[in-house]
Amino acid sequence: MSDNSRTPLLDAIKLPADLRRLEKSRLKQVSDELRSELIHAVSETGGHFGAGLGVVELTVALHYVFKTPEDRVIWDVGHQAYPHKILTGRRARIRTIRKPGGLSGFTRRSESPFDPFGAAHSSTSVSAGLGMAVGRDLLGKDNHVIAVIGDGAMSAGMAYEAINNAGALGSRLLVVLNDNDMSIAPATGALNKHLNELTVTKSAENTLFEKLGMRHVGPVDGHDVDALVKVLEQIRDDPDGGPVLLHVVTRKGHGYPPAEAAADKGHAVSKFDLATGVQAKAKAGAPTYTRVFADSLIAEAKADPRIVAVTAAMPSGTGLDLFGKAFPERTFDVGIAEQHAVTFAAGLAAEGLKPFAVIYSTFLQRAYDQVVHDVAIQNLPVRFAMDRAGLVGADGATHAGSFDLAYLCCLPNFVVMAAANEAELVHMVATAAAYDKGPIALRYPRGEGTGVALPERGEVLPIGKGRVVREGKEVAILSLGTRLAAALEAADQLRAQGISCTVADARFAKPVDEELVRRLVRNHGMLVTIEEGSVGGFGSHVLHFLANEGLLRPGLEVRTMTLPDVFQEHDDPARQYETAGLAAADIARVVAAHFVKKASARG
Repeated sequence: MSDNSRTPLLDAIKLPADLRRLEKSRLKQVSDELRSELIHAVSETGGHFGAGLGVVELTVALHYVFKTPEDRVIWDVGHQAYPHKILTGRRARIRTIRKPGGLSGFTRRSESPFDPFGAAHSSTSVSAGLGMAVGRDLLGKDNHVIAVIGDGAMSAGMAYEAINNAGALGSRLLVVLNDNDMSIAPATGALNKHLNELTVTKSAENTLFEKLGMRHVGPVDGHDVDALVKVLEQIRDDPDGGPVLLHVVTRKGHGYPPAEAAADKGHAVSKFDLATGVQAKAKAGAPTYTRVFADSLIAEAKADPRIVAVTAAMPSGTGLDLFGKAFPERTFDVGIAEQHAVTFAAGLAAEGLKPFAVIYSTFLQRAYDQVVHDVAIQNLPVRFAMDRAGLVGADGATHAGSFDLAYLCCLPNFVVMAAANEAELVHMVATAAAYDKGPIALRYPRGEGTGVALPERGEVLPIGKGRVVREGKEVAILSLGTRLAAALEAADQLRAQGISCTVADARFAKPVDEELVRRLVRNHGMLVTIEEGSVGGFGSHVLHFLANEGLLRPGLEVRTMTLPDVFQEHDDPARQYETAGLAAADIARVVAAHFVKKASARG
């Protein structure tokens, strides 16, 4: 430890046990140094920022009072866990966060014993914590279990299901409600108003949580580390035990003025200048798929007053912040409540409106029963716009949109589309807006488009019809979604090897374009399907059609290229697709291997 270190106390803390050896009077300095280290680290790496700034003192207090990792501290979502990682033996690697081979941006059981439960989707901490508390009781242990959940995450029904169960079971469990009046966007709903009232009155009597069987303590200033330690020690040492909710009031972005001034309180940032907070700007490129979707939906909504949009606490991530500025009375942010969002949209559709439920592919998984029971079975025309389809880069497996093709294409009444580029996305928004016969979904990836020219207004596509992009003779490559560019590149590579390829864009995963598939297998000796999704999706449906129609003739080779049967690590998206075996070189290799085998059989 050098004499001029800006973090002399933090330098001596390798694990929480080192923190617990300090006098309480030093914790304020530890908190200041921890915040400084967080600011410096994220300025170099980018990543989730504001939530971590808001829980620095809480993180220090929890690890000081409780004997982690024997005592379990579960961080809901994990956005706020960077300070926790720094204190729990991962400071030396904190600048690798979200980088290839580096730390995860979220808590992860395989990464550290101090991460007892992995989380990247919200509102799971209380359920997991209650399970651990009951497991502890059944095994005769006496450790503490603490779940830290934000007020934004408390808008999800799952949190109340867990609190309801905790109040009935009576196991010793501490739920720390981190009330910062935010999730990614400002928190919404009646609960938010209730918590604000409690903060103003400083009362914990006759609250919702008390009625549900939890002792309610607070509110406590979440930036006063001494007060936090005192109340946590009282709860820890309470002989009566039982479930307790500690209401802690924090400020997202606290301690770094540029984050405090930002609308999202610095939720997620790119690399930035320490002095000013100005973030590094990416090189200007093509518009993002999210922006193209938002602009297209606004254009459709201008022409059709029945179009409305629903988001589950992700207005900026989905582009609905732009739609909301144009049509505030037709935009609904329901909070982190995907189940409610889907059924709410179903109700809107039942009344003759045209709802777009704009939800990341990975988050729509949370509402699958509602998709099936409330939308598909009733054949209600809800439009599902699934951003972040396919692999998503630094957010890794928890946020990858790998499964929507498999879980939607199996449902009766559904139409499922995938945009090959941003111009196709414009057409698919128009198609979804015009389609009233039942539910329809469109998927598109994270990040920039390909730079193709965009139409001023989308055209309504014929349902279930693809298009041939390039004509060839020997091999047909049938692409769904944005692998089309890789398919065309592969065809170029194969042409250099003397292999002629037709390349087609399926456009629709469901219904399969049966006429197009018949033509492709009739006129080519090999068919390759490629998609940015798991097994069980588009390729499986094409194979099902071929088998049932007796089209798998002798001599026809069929290959389905999908994401591998693993949860892929975070990485650059292009490298992720290389790892998945879905890059242009991989497509060319699959095709060329068939021709080598064919030549060998002849020889």
